[in-house]
Amino acid sequence: MDRTPDMTAADHIEQCLSRIARHEPMIRAFAAFDEEVVRAEIARVPKSGPLAGLLLGVKDIIDALPYPTASGSPLHEGRIPAADASAVAQLRAAGAMVAGKTVTTEFAFFSPGPTRNPHDLSHTPGGSSSGSAAAVAAGFVDIALGSQTAASITRPASYCGVVGFKPGHGCYSLTGVGALAPSFDTLGLLAADVRTVSAAHAVLAGTMPEAPVVEARAPRRIGLCRTPWWGQAETSTRQALETAARLFSADAEIVELDLADFAEGARLQAAIMAHEAAQSLFAEMQHQGKMSPVLHRMLVGGTRISRHDHLGNLRQAEGMRARMAGLVADYDILLAPAAPGEAPSGLAATGDPVFSRLWSLLRLPSITLPGLTGPAGMPVGIQLLSARHRDEDLLAHALWAEALLPARPRPMLRETGQTP
Repeated sequence: MDRTPDMTAADHIEQCLSRIARHEPMIRAFAAFDEEVVRAEIARVPKSGPLAGLLLGVKDIIDALPYPTASGSPLHEGRIPAADASAVAQLRAAGAMVAGKTVTTEFAFFSPGPTRNPHDLSHTPGGSSSGSAAAVAAGFVDIALGSQTAASITRPASYCGVVGFKPGHGCYSLTGVGALAPSFDTLGLLAADVRTVSAAHAVLAGTMPEAPVVEARAPRRIGLCRTPWWGQAETSTRQALETAARLFSADAEIVELDLADFAEGARLQAAIMAHEAAQSLFAEMQHQGKMSPVLHRMLVGGTRISRHDHLGNLRQAEGMRARMAGLVADYDILLAPAAPGEAPSGLAATGDPVFSRLWSLLRLPSITLPGLTGPAGMPVGIQLLSARHRDEDLLAHALWAEALLPARPRPMLRETGQTP
């Protein structure tokens, strides 16, 4: 967000509203937006606080009054919540102002909404936090709430060239957030830089705001994780990982990790997610005509996984978490791919979540950092991870890594020749 030190909060908000007016008809990041509601919000929220003056986008599975929470589905169209989600209430109390509800895929699964990638309107922004990532990339909001069950923060952050932070599982309250698979559902943040993410994390991670992480810290040892799915990485992701490892090696020891023992992780995550999603969306599943075929197939598949098999999958997942805890203890952070490559062309699909399924299964804190690009000039992020319950350490290392990476790519609306 291009906010100069001498710019007032009112001027900053007017700048954001002007950007929204110009570019939202093309990008379509918002599921619900009302400029008059935003102006009323300015008068209502505290003028002081750690997030004072920041505009917030809220993924449309998260309750935020006065807007409906439709969850990207006609089944919930017009549903007005009784109250803000806990996370929204926390951010508002800290001075943030809700700009609107951002587009999500259907029930935060796969079927895309109308949002387009600000770097190239003919490319997907990713899913399911598509509107949140696009709104940050386009400069509509300072920060946005997203969620991740498989790869729904990591992938859109990589595709849209923004910072995406998924804290450890259970770090933020999920009260007022639509459920998909409780074993993995995690609320997270998207922003233009790590500093803004850190400020919001300090508000959301406890009952009272704490001091944010502001000191960059160089790691001593980094585990380089190409993962068992390295064969699916495009040249752009391979080069991004190699570039990041080379830049980081000036300050830290880089050690290649063999994750062959975790090759079952992606399958396990998909199976557990399907079974739990079939429970979470059982009522909605009865309305097949108002649900996309791809979601309905996943839910039906989930109903065919017996409780016996589901419990076996959960035990396998716990075993993997225990093995990873022993492995990651020897490293300050892990470095891994964030997505297979640049954002795919077209809007019919949101890209492959393969490079985040394992990490969601393991419930590790993860942060996606921008700065690198592929052959088409589109963003390609890299992913840093830490051991569980070391979210603040990860943010300190991310501040260090962010300073070494190139500046994040600025979006260009290529169909109009305009820059947001």
